[in-house]
Amino acid sequence: MARRTTLRAATLLPALALVVAAAGCGSGGGGEAKGVPLVNEGRLTTCTNVPYEPFESREDGEVVGFDIDLIDLVAEDLGVEQRVTNAPFTTLQSGQALNVGNCDVAAAAITINDVREKNFDFSDPYFNATQALLAPEGSGLDSFAALEGKALGYQKGTTGAEYAKERAERHDVTLKQFADLGLLLQNMRTGKIDAVINDDFALVEFADENPKFEVTKKLRTDENYGFGVKTGNDKLRTKINEVLAEAKEDGTYDRLYEKWFGTAPADD
Repeated sequence: MARRTTLRAATLLPALALVVAAAGCGSGGGGEAKGVPLVNEGRLTTCTNVPYEPFESREDGEVVGFDIDLIDLVAEDLGVEQRVTNAPFTTLQSGQALNVGNCDVAAAAITINDVREKNFDFSDPYFNATQALLAPEGSGLDSFAALEGKALGYQKGTTGAEYAKERAERHDVTLKQFADLGLLLQNMRTGKIDAVINDDFALVEFADENPKFEVTKKLRTDENYGFGVKTGNDKLRTKINEVLAEAKEDGTYDRLYEKWFGTAPADD
């Protein structure tokens, strides 16, 4: 879509999200901003998993997206720069990246669930999503029954993976696992899999930019995304919740939502 090109010049926030190697995080000796502990002095370090448009992706050497802009608000409130590092999604949803001090925040369209809440602490929910199926246009692959004898791709460690595993065997669907959304969609393009399952907004974004494919079914799982912090880091979690609440109150959340999704958020 063209919206990021047209709206990037009107970015609301001054903080710059820089990409660094995962091994380089946590090497700054630690610090603090307004009483909030940080793994690196003078910056809020975010772990994400790209590509996952429109939540996080690379643009001109920089990680950008809806998640990044929201965490920029937190960094701005703390008076520090946000620094972004890419990490495997499995290290985010397991809490490993937070526990070893690679980052302060995990921001990667992470669905809140009971298993992950044992690994790290979540912020308040900031986005509602669901799972969906993506397939070539006109394929008719709009259910697990329709996928019988076909190959369905999923991203490792995601709620879509769990949803697919629960249903694939009884419908004789072959499942194929991929490390990230980019690899998943690339194998869709090249015909190595017949369909993919993932969060609906990520697949809608892809279908809008690739008209040979379409979202064939939204699966209504009603998932809520949250930002992750290390278990017990209540000061940072509270700060994130305060900033999210203020952004929703003053209209900043709505402006960022429209910037990345091209439409205003639906009323609750």
